[in-house]
Amino acid sequence: MFELAWPWVWLLLPLPWLLRWVLPVSESGDAALKVGFLAELETLAGRRAAIALPAWRQQLPYLFIWCLLLLAAARPQWLGEPLPLPTNGRDLLLAVDVSGSMDYPDMQWQGDEVSRLELVKHLLGDFIAGRSGDRVGLILFGSKAYLQAPLTFDRQTVRTWLDEAAVGIAGSNTAIGDAIGLAVKRLRERPANSRVLVLITDGANNGGEVEPLIAARLAAAAGVKVHTIGIGAEADDRLLNRFSFNPGGDLDETTLRAIAYETGGEYFRARTNEELEAIGAALDELEPAAQEPAQARVATALYAWPLAAALLFSWLLVARSVLPLSLRQLGARSKRS
Repeated sequence: MFELAWPWVWLLLPLPWLLRWVLPVSESGDAALKVGFLAELETLAGRRAAIALPAWRQQLPYLFIWCLLLLAAARPQWLGEPLPLPTNGRDLLLAVDVSGSMDYPDMQWQGDEVSRLELVKHLLGDFIAGRSGDRVGLILFGSKAYLQAPLTFDRQTVRTWLDEAAVGIAGSNTAIGDAIGLAVKRLRERPANSRVLVLITDGANNGGEVEPLIAARLAAAAGVKVHTIGIGAEADDRLLNRFSFNPGGDLDETTLRAIAYETGGEYFRARTNEELEAIGAALDELEPAAQEPAQARVATALYAWPLAAALLFSWLLVARSVLPLSLRQLGARSKRS
């Protein structure tokens, strides 16, 4: 599609005539001979003298050149097909606890009892799918923390890695501090405007080398916001009779709250699948996904064509004026010789 980037330039079209009308007539200062019978002399010589002020038809070439110059100044361009622009969203890492306690089937999903990790897979998978425009990565942690999926725009691959995660794959303990430290190491290298870690666990830190609160301070210094989620059902008679102990008793909510507070994040408690769904919605509000990519058209500049045409016509006008004079001078020299 053709368009002019600066169409207002055409307002300058009458500028030469305005200047001619406003500015005073220039005087050369040389003496001039006024001949009252110039017309008779022209008749005897068999030619006509040049008109001092050209008629409107003689001004057409100059008007055409001026229009070409204005067209070039208006920046003509050809716009191509719309192309999507890359978005600059968040760098968002998900740290999921895969320690042995995540295998407890104390959660509900569509009427069936499922393990904590299975519920996280169901609901966190939808959360990943909705992060359009964000780079998403996955950390799995138990006794050690491992980067399962680096930050990427390929959300489907991250979701696949999450679905394939197994309890105990990273050890039976819970290294919360190491998971935060690994996230900080990965996120601080990214030039994104917002670096976010969502950490999900059902226990307390009992493994790894870095204390959770020390890791939280490092995250705060690196500009990484940590949202923590404690998962696990509340103890009731049914669960106590089934497991002979309280499966949610290991959850260290105090530390998880302190981590979130230190980094400017939020702490959430997920006792049921409804609460975990609500947490996903709350995270979408706290950390909204980037908007759909905007579209732009590639603009090809065309100003060189009218500019070249104006230069060519200028040369032709100069040649039309200079060439006859040169031929007459050459003819005069030939007669003298």
